[in-house]
Amino acid sequence: MELSELKDEQYALFQRKLIPSVAPERILGIRTPDLRQAAKEMAGTAEAEDFLKELPHGFFEQDQIHAFLIARMKDPAEALREIEIFLPFVDNWATCDQMNPKCLAKDKKLLISYIKKWIRSKHPYTVRFGIKMLMDHFLTEDYDPAFPGIVAGISFDHYYVKMMQAWYFATLAAKRPEDIGYIRELEPEIRKKAIQKAIESYRVSDEDKAILRKWRKG
Repeated sequence: MELSELKDEQYALFQRKLIPSVAPERILGIRTPDLRQAAKEMAGTAEAEDFLKELPHGFFEQDQIHAFLIARMKDPAEALREIEIFLPFVDNWATCDQMNPKCLAKDKKLLISYIKKWIRSKHPYTVRFGIKMLMDHFLTEDYDPAFPGIVAGISFDHYYVKMMQAWYFATLAAKRPEDIGYIRELEPEIRKKAIQKAIESYRVSDEDKAILRKWRKG
């Protein structure tokens, strides 16, 4: 599949505003379903193996295909190895958030060992990815009450890290309402955004939303 045949300049203009951390010239303007299809067609081929080694990629869309190829992997150890290689090259929230191999749920013990390393990184999107994996895989099964404190304790002055922290705690409010008190102790910027997200969620009870509104005021 030739990516150049799928580019849409109007869509590129939209994406450049949505993903400001990526240089405008790196965004061709190709829709996600087309990129997922490209990854599907490439997966398991020698071309895919070569592509995963070609870092850094020139275009945002190639980064997306890279993330989608990893997401299609079946073996958690293999996926984690490829994630480790790729994360230092991730420079935006979209690629970070859409790289979510389902196979990682097969080995939670291995996954949490990587997460604990990622959240200590000096690279913002590696930290963001670590928080997202903790949110996606450890808020229902294998939950540890210590995990929210770990996320709250991450001190990284980067917008997209703080927004992921807020997203984590908004999701916590929905899935672990008994631990909603963590939100009250967050630093003001993260607390405000977490409360906003939680109040907008249909999964958070009206009673908890009333509590959150009080915390937002005081």
